[in-house]
Amino acid sequence: MWNFRRRSSLVFLSSLLKAHRDLSTTHSQSVALLHVAGYRCLGSEKPRVPSVACVSNPCFSFVDLGCRFSTTAGVEENGSDGEADDVNDDDDNEFRLAKSSRKDGTLIHSVESIMNILDDFGRDAAEAKRKLDKCDVPASPELVEEVLSRVRNDWSAAFTFFLWAQKQAGYAHSTREYHTMIAILGKMKKFDTAWSLVNEMRRVPGTPLLTPQTLLILIRKYCAVHDVAKAIGTFYSFKRYGFTLGVEEFQDLLSALCRYKNVQDAEHLLFCNENSFPFDTKSFNIVLNGWCNMIVNLRVAKRFWNDMARRGIARDVVSYGSMISCYSKAGSLRDVLRLLDEMKRVGISPDRKGYNAVVYALAKGKCVKEAINLVKTMEGNGCIPNVVTYNSLIKPLCKARKLEHARFLLNEMLQRGLSPSIRTYHTFLAIVRTPEEAFELINKMKETGCAFAHDTYIMLIRKFCRWQQHENVFKIWNEMQKNGLSPDRSSYIVLIHGLFLNGKLNEAFNYYEEMKEKGFPPEPKTDEMLQAWLYAKESSRAQMTELHTKKDSIGPLSRNNQGSLNSDRRNFLKPELRKVTRERGFSFW
Repeated sequence: MWNFRRRSSLVFLSSLLKAHRDLSTTHSQSVALLHVAGYRCLGSEKPRVPSVACVSNPCFSFVDLGCRFSTTAGVEENGSDGEADDVNDDDDNEFRLAKSSRKDGTLIHSVESIMNILDDFGRDAAEAKRKLDKCDVPASPELVEEVLSRVRNDWSAAFTFFLWAQKQAGYAHSTREYHTMIAILGKMKKFDTAWSLVNEMRRVPGTPLLTPQTLLILIRKYCAVHDVAKAIGTFYSFKRYGFTLGVEEFQDLLSALCRYKNVQDAEHLLFCNENSFPFDTKSFNIVLNGWCNMIVNLRVAKRFWNDMARRGIARDVVSYGSMISCYSKAGSLRDVLRLLDEMKRVGISPDRKGYNAVVYALAKGKCVKEAINLVKTMEGNGCIPNVVTYNSLIKPLCKARKLEHARFLLNEMLQRGLSPSIRTYHTFLAIVRTPEEAFELINKMKETGCAFAHDTYIMLIRKFCRWQQHENVFKIWNEMQKNGLSPDRSSYIVLIHGLFLNGKLNEAFNYYEEMKEKGFPPEPKTDEMLQAWLYAKESSRAQMTELHTKKDSIGPLSRNNQGSLNSDRRNFLKPELRKVTRERGFSFW
């Protein structure tokens, strides 16, 4: 029965891909598939991958890349070009500085002087403010942008510095600095303070600083905390601030809602505002992409897909790309190929996003040769493979532990002049086995100029905690702050759990207190875990005090008293049995 299903699936796969060959004229001969009779499962043949491009040197040593280890993959784009799968990228984009601006020695020295003052803000805010007032560092847009980007996860220190810079002679905040500060406050749910800055921007004389983008930042932050009512209220406040409300602004609201998984609310809002904002393909595509790539609910996505046809909404290449991506993530290779064939029949040429989703689905289904043939077809249709295309091939191979295939494709990507992205390195970093392999990959990332992200440090902290490399954990934590990445809530939670499970209880509690001082709400289970430890610590201290008091009060011990005291000590030293459960990679009492 299994052989029959396998053969039927391969016949269907071959027929669809062969029907798709005529989309390419220049590569028509190179995309021919292997005959079913001669096809062998990837797991039963020698690892040998045909090249996507003409590689001059097929011999490849992974040591040259600093990646000598076996792999499994993390979360990847899967045909979405990384635009819809990572909601945290938006925060980083709001704080990212322009790469073209040069940081001279004076600016670096000024930034370090300010950071030395703000580093003590959590311990003594009043003293830090006094030092800041006495500081003679001249304020400039470059200084403000750099400092705010470094303290973006400590809203009180960021806001104190923002107010200090505002009072400096010869300097005035621009729209960019206001937007950065509003984004920081919104991220930490300090919306009242953020709205005060919005009103302040409105009152600044001269060139107006308040723009529709200002309100859009607040809409996104409300959506991030799932306060849909406040997000919609901010949307309708456009008129109060003198801005027009059109279809484009409405689509921005839908995008913000879907980006942070409020897709049900976005769909309801779309249907309730048909008269004010007429239906169009783009509005429906935003909601469809939310169901397909953010929620990844295939059943609801199919329902919405059919609803588009029932309402007469035209489907375009973006619509098909979203559905293909959803089928790909759901592991439905047959439906992926069916939609690809349907696009050909209705005269719609797939874009790179759609091709990447199909490539991922084929590679995930262990049809690597067919996936590579499709990449050739993709090139013939004018869609040049990018890093996401190769990541779509590498991720499922790593997940299936087909390391040699993944190495070969990574080498080919480098041969084409494509630099591995942070997601590529995360794929290999996810399953390093030893600290030496981890540091080898870290050095390679630094050599290639790949900037570390919060997720990179979180992965490293988690791994070194599991390896019980406590010194390296603290080194990585300090390096993260030196590189301008202020620890966020996720970083603190991972560090606290790692230290706690390794017996570093006092250190874990200190970082827990530091996290609360910065305004990060603790995870309920983290709070319960540390409070239970603190209660047990105080209880044991009280019991020891009671034992010493009892010993001093009874004076010289009789044999009976000595036996009673020894019994109390044995009961106190008796280990307490607790149940430990595993959830999302952590252990809990």
